[in-house]
Amino acid sequence: MTKVVIGIVVGAILGVFDGMVALLTPEAGNIWDIVPWSSLKGLIVGLIVGFYARKVSNLRGGVILGLVAGAIFALLVVLGNIAGGLPPYWIEIMLPGTIVGGIVGYATQQYGKGATA
Repeated sequence: MTKVVIGIVVGAILGVFDGMVALLTPEAGNIWDIVPWSSLKGLIVGLIVGFYARKVSNLRGGVILGLVAGAIFALLVVLGNIAGGLPPYWIEIMLPGTIVGGIVGYATQQYGKGATA
């Protein structure tokens, strides 16, 4: 599989687990709303990191990009909660989202085939 496909697949799968972390927060809303959006968030981060990994072969850079992209998308979710009048859940959203981004960054750099010239 290519690095982009690995990024998308790993991001989407880990996004499901990221969303399932909401089960640990009793006040969290409908889990069936949280998991698909979290999976989409992971998929987008995987797409971004996968395209980077296709062009640049740098493990540290891929992990850092994944961490930053995961944190940015998690921050967007927190800001959406604040705008919607919901509790922000800073740690519960930011920490798993950032970790998922880092893992996706690692997986895309470590596994898969790069683009052929």
